[in-house]
Amino acid sequence: MTNGHPEHAADPSMPRILGLYETHLTVADLQRSIGFYRDILKLELATVIEDRRVAFFWIDDKRMGMLGLWETGSAPLRMRLHIAFRTSLDDLLRSAAALKAHGVQPKGFNGEPLDEPVVLGWVPAVSQYFSDPDGHSIEFIHVLEDAADPGFGVKPYSQWLSPPKPSV
Repeated sequence: MTNGHPEHAADPSMPRILGLYETHLTVADLQRSIGFYRDILKLELATVIEDRRVAFFWIDDKRMGMLGLWETGSAPLRMRLHIAFRTSLDDLLRSAAALKAHGVQPKGFNGEPLDEPVVLGWVPAVSQYFSDPDGHSIEFIHVLEDAADPGFGVKPYSQWLSPPKPSV
Protein backbone atom coordinates (compact mmCIF):
# COMPACT_ATOMS: atom_id res chain seq x y z
CA MET A 1 0.00 0.00 0.00
CA THR A 2 1.35 3.42 -0.97
CA ASN A 3 0.15 6.67 0.60
CA GLY A 4 -2.97 4.91 1.86
CA HIS A 5 -4.09 4.06 -1.66
CA PRO A 6 -4.14 0.30 -2.34
CA GLU A 7 -4.36 0.87 -6.10
CA HIS A 8 -0.83 2.35 -6.00
CA ALA A 9 0.59 -0.94 -4.71
CA ALA A 10 -0.90 -2.76 -7.73
CA ASP A 11 0.66 -0.31 -10.22
CA PRO A 12 3.61 1.54 -8.65
CA SER A 13 4.34 3.40 -11.91
CA MET A 14 1.01 5.25 -11.85
CA PRO A 15 1.45 8.76 -10.38
CA ARG A 16 -0.78 9.89 -7.54
CA ILE A 17 -3.14 12.64 -8.75
CA LEU A 18 -2.76 15.66 -6.50
CA GLY A 19 -5.46 17.86 -8.02
CA LEU A 20 -6.98 19.18 -11.20
CA TYR A 21 -4.69 21.64 -12.99
CA GLU A 22 -6.68 22.86 -15.96
CA THR A 23 -10.09 22.88 -17.54
CA HIS A 24 -11.47 24.33 -20.75
CA LEU A 25 -14.76 25.95 -21.75
CA THR A 26 -16.21 26.77 -25.14
CA VAL A 27 -17.41 30.36 -25.63
CA ALA A 28 -19.34 32.15 -28.37
CA ASP A 29 -17.40 35.44 -28.17
CA LEU A 30 -13.81 35.20 -26.96
CA GLN A 31 -13.35 38.94 -26.32
CA ARG A 32 -16.56 39.14 -24.24
CA SER A 33 -15.47 36.11 -22.20
CA ILE A 34 -11.95 37.48 -21.71
CA GLY A 35 -13.55 40.60 -20.25
CA PHE A 36 -15.74 38.56 -17.89
CA TYR A 37 -13.00 36.30 -16.55
CA ARG A 38 -10.33 39.05 -16.41
CA ASP A 39 -12.36 42.07 -15.29
CA ILE A 40 -15.11 40.54 -13.15
CA LEU A 41 -13.56 37.33 -11.79
CA LYS A 42 -10.09 38.95 -11.68
CA LEU A 43 -8.24 36.00 -13.23
CA GLU A 44 -4.81 36.77 -14.69
CA LEU A 45 -4.76 36.51 -18.47
CA ALA A 46 -1.82 34.25 -19.37
CA THR A 47 -2.01 34.42 -23.16
CA VAL A 48 -4.30 34.77 -26.15
CA ILE A 49 -3.57 32.75 -29.28
CA GLU A 50 -5.55 34.67 -31.89
CA ASP A 51 -5.12 32.25 -34.80
CA ARG A 52 -6.55 29.42 -32.66
CA ARG A 53 -9.22 31.70 -31.05
CA VAL A 54 -8.22 30.64 -27.52
CA ALA A 55 -7.32 32.43 -24.29
CA PHE A 56 -5.70 31.00 -21.18
CA PHE A 57 -5.95 32.32 -17.62
CA TRP A 58 -3.91 31.44 -14.55
CA ILE A 59 -5.87 30.25 -11.53
CA ASP A 60 -4.07 31.69 -8.47
CA ASP A 61 -0.68 31.33 -10.16
CA LYS A 62 0.68 29.19 -12.97
CA ARG A 63 1.63 26.40 -10.58
CA MET A 64 -1.93 26.03 -9.27
CA GLY A 65 -4.20 25.94 -12.30
CA MET A 66 -5.27 27.16 -15.69
CA LEU A 67 -8.52 27.88 -17.51
CA GLY A 68 -8.74 27.76 -21.32
CA LEU A 69 -11.52 29.51 -23.26
CA TRP A 70 -12.06 28.33 -26.85
CA GLU A 71 -14.22 30.38 -29.20
CA THR A 72 -16.73 28.30 -31.15
CA GLY A 73 -18.71 31.20 -32.56
CA SER A 74 -22.44 30.88 -33.14
CA ALA A 75 -22.56 27.12 -33.71
CA PRO A 76 -26.10 25.78 -33.14
CA LEU A 77 -24.91 23.10 -30.71
CA ARG A 78 -23.64 24.43 -27.41
CA MET A 79 -22.51 22.77 -24.25
CA ARG A 80 -23.28 24.28 -20.89
CA LEU A 81 -20.57 23.16 -18.50
CA HIS A 82 -19.73 23.63 -14.83
CA ILE A 83 -16.56 24.64 -13.03
CA ALA A 84 -15.94 25.54 -9.38
CA PHE A 85 -13.30 27.90 -8.04
CA ARG A 86 -12.07 27.27 -4.47
CA THR A 87 -12.19 30.44 -2.35
CA SER A 88 -11.89 31.49 1.29
CA LEU A 89 -15.09 31.50 3.33
CA ASP A 90 -14.91 35.28 3.83
CA ASP A 91 -14.56 35.92 0.09
CA LEU A 92 -17.36 33.49 -0.69
CA LEU A 93 -19.72 35.18 1.78
CA ARG A 94 -19.04 38.55 0.08
CA SER A 95 -19.34 37.15 -3.45
CA ALA A 96 -23.09 37.66 -4.00
CA ALA A 97 -22.77 41.41 -3.42
CA ALA A 98 -19.63 41.59 -5.57
CA LEU A 99 -21.29 39.68 -8.41
CA LYS A 100 -24.37 41.92 -8.30
CA ALA A 101 -22.14 45.02 -8.34
CA HIS A 102 -20.73 43.71 -11.64
CA GLY A 103 -24.18 43.00 -13.08
CA VAL A 104 -24.00 39.23 -12.51
CA GLN A 105 -26.98 37.53 -10.83
CA PRO A 106 -26.00 35.18 -7.98
CA LYS A 107 -27.91 31.89 -8.10
CA GLY A 108 -28.86 28.97 -5.94
CA PHE A 109 -28.08 25.31 -6.60
CA ASN A 110 -30.93 24.92 -9.10
CA GLY A 111 -30.21 28.15 -10.98
CA GLU A 112 -32.79 30.26 -9.18
CA PRO A 113 -31.85 33.87 -8.30
CA LEU A 114 -30.50 33.79 -4.74
CA ASP A 115 -28.46 36.51 -3.04
CA GLU A 116 -27.01 34.12 -0.46
CA PRO A 117 -24.69 31.14 -0.81
CA VAL A 118 -25.99 27.64 -0.19
CA VAL A 119 -24.57 24.73 1.78
CA LEU A 120 -24.29 21.25 0.31
CA GLY A 121 -24.75 19.26 3.50
CA TRP A 122 -23.18 16.01 2.33
CA VAL A 123 -19.75 17.64 1.81
CA PRO A 124 -20.30 20.09 3.67
CA ALA A 125 -19.37 23.09 1.54
CA VAL A 126 -20.63 26.62 1.05
CA SER A 127 -21.25 27.48 -2.61
CA GLN A 128 -22.26 30.54 -4.59
CA TYR A 129 -23.39 29.84 -8.14
CA PHE A 130 -23.66 32.19 -11.13
CA SER A 131 -23.39 32.03 -14.92
CA ASP A 132 -20.77 33.34 -17.29
CA PRO A 133 -21.80 35.14 -20.51
CA ASP A 134 -22.16 31.77 -22.31
CA GLY A 135 -24.41 30.23 -19.66
CA HIS A 136 -21.75 28.00 -18.09
CA SER A 137 -22.46 27.28 -14.43
CA ILE A 138 -19.68 28.84 -12.36
CA GLU A 139 -19.30 28.19 -8.64
CA PHE A 140 -17.27 29.68 -5.82
CA ILE A 141 -16.82 26.93 -3.21
CA HIS A 142 -15.37 26.64 0.29
CA VAL A 143 -15.29 23.26 2.01
CA LEU A 144 -16.30 23.60 5.67
CA GLU A 145 -14.57 21.95 8.62
CA ASP A 146 -18.00 20.95 10.05
CA ALA A 147 -19.22 17.36 10.07
CA ALA A 148 -21.15 16.30 6.99
CA ASP A 149 -24.94 16.26 7.27
CA PRO A 150 -26.45 14.57 4.19
CA GLY A 151 -29.95 15.08 5.63
CA PHE A 152 -29.49 18.85 5.39
CA GLY A 153 -29.64 18.66 1.61
CA VAL A 154 -28.88 21.94 -0.16
CA LYS A 155 -30.16 25.01 1.67
CA PRO A 156 -29.12 28.63 2.23
CA TYR A 157 -26.06 29.21 4.40
CA SER A 158 -28.16 31.10 6.98
CA GLN A 159 -30.09 27.86 7.64
CA TRP A 160 -26.83 25.95 8.14
CA LEU A 161 -25.80 28.54 10.76
CA SER A 162 -29.07 28.31 12.67
CA PRO A 163 -30.18 24.67 12.66
CA PRO A 164 -33.70 23.91 13.91
CA LYS A 165 -33.96 23.63 17.67
CA PRO A 166 -35.11 20.29 19.05
CA SER A 167 -38.74 20.31 20.22
CA VAL A 168 -39.38 20.03 23.91
